[in-house]
Amino acid sequence: MRLPQSSTTGERHPVDEVPPPSRLAVLSLQHVFIMYAGAVAVPFIVGNALKLDFATIALLVNADLLVAGIATIIQAVGVSKVLGVRLPVVAGATFTVVSPMITIAAKHGLPTVYGAMLVSGVFGLIIAKPFAKMIKFFPPLVSGTVITVIGLSLIGPGAGMIAGHDTTAKDYGQVSHIALGLGVVALIVIFARTLRGFLGQTAPLLAIVVGSLVAIPMDLFHLEGVSSAPWFGVSSPFHFGAPRFDAAAIISMCIVLLVTYTESTADMLAVAEMTDRKLSEDDIARGLATDGLSAVLGGCMNSFPDTAYAENVGLVQMTGVRSRWVVAGAGGILVTMGLVPKVGAFVAAVPEQVVGGAALVMFAMVTAVGVQTLKKVEFQDNHNLLVIAVSLGVGMLPAVATDSFGNEVFFKQFPSWAQTVFGSPITLTVILAFTLNLVFNHLGSGRPGAKDTAAEGAAAEAAAAGSTSTQSGTEAQPAAT
Repeated sequence: MRLPQSSTTGERHPVDEVPPPSRLAVLSLQHVFIMYAGAVAVPFIVGNALKLDFATIALLVNADLLVAGIATIIQAVGVSKVLGVRLPVVAGATFTVVSPMITIAAKHGLPTVYGAMLVSGVFGLIIAKPFAKMIKFFPPLVSGTVITVIGLSLIGPGAGMIAGHDTTAKDYGQVSHIALGLGVVALIVIFARTLRGFLGQTAPLLAIVVGSLVAIPMDLFHLEGVSSAPWFGVSSPFHFGAPRFDAAAIISMCIVLLVTYTESTADMLAVAEMTDRKLSEDDIARGLATDGLSAVLGGCMNSFPDTAYAENVGLVQMTGVRSRWVVAGAGGILVTMGLVPKVGAFVAAVPEQVVGGAALVMFAMVTAVGVQTLKKVEFQDNHNLLVIAVSLGVGMLPAVATDSFGNEVFFKQFPSWAQTVFGSPITLTVILAFTLNLVFNHLGSGRPGAKDTAAEGAAAEAAAAGSTSTQSGTEAQPAAT
């Protein structure tokens, strides 16, 4: 596939511009460093929970990076009118799948997990278009609230990367580790403030490099795994055996897919907001279909379903680099890492405290984008503040009510399917914000705020259709009016 020519005339949208090769490579690598820790965490958590040996966990990691790279390239470049949102969206393994995978594997084995994942992927491909039609019910009131929670809910994992994941461990919160992580945060601020142009855009990457160098005398940067890692390796399809199909497992994985779709929709809307590119229903559908395809690929290649990664959304906002070809380059690096374990082992050697410091800034940047989106909402003579308050308050419960290992415990007495749905702050917030917006602003006539948010919905629908014409007799006004 041929890349579009670079443009310096300003005629091409920034999303479609191609940076010079040297800059593209560095900016792509920056995206990889930002998302890598989250991407490999899923196979590590699942593998250790199932007591798999090191070689098998390494196989899961390689498969995960390979599928994530393929999905990222498709999201950025697109495939005809079928796949890819064509925005700077980085795909990575969703954490929503962790608990269901462990539960299903413990009861039925991994072949049943991957059989259910295959079916859920096909289910996702079928419902991508109908799901995308709900974009008109995601005005700034809903999307802004959800985007805010996406960032807030990730602050905890970011803190865990810096201080440790087990609060009962003796070395949890070690001063030197926290100093290293916060030092990376400080470096990002310093570099962003003092550097200009391309160097300023690479502030997170430069901070990671400096932080890694500082970590060497602290005995945190270990490269032993790099020398022992092979140069080439890829898992064979259906490594754990022919897929098996169980109704309960399939239903559970389909719920995971729906949760993934809600998260990806919010992230795609956030990136569209940052890049000033309007999304149509078809754009959203192609992006969601790519998530569905990742589940099909994951079921075949012993990997995991992917979703849009919020930390990379934050990176787009911070650096102002909106080119989708930079993300396509990141996808290429991920594919290389999946096929060449030695490369992946080197990136994996970067201390978690260093990556956590950079990730913390990116997570918070997503929250800032959510707040920016909420500025478009009208708050006079309506219940929109109540909608946001309830959605944020209840939605954040799974994120703040955790055990010493960071696992959600608020809904632990609920059935497993309910834990899958309500155990995700993002999904719970989507359900609440979506429902409350309908109750207060759409159902019935004469309700306070109905007119204002109906206008928001009409504006969102007009944007999705690429039009500013009136719809259903309601004038498509800007969301802030």
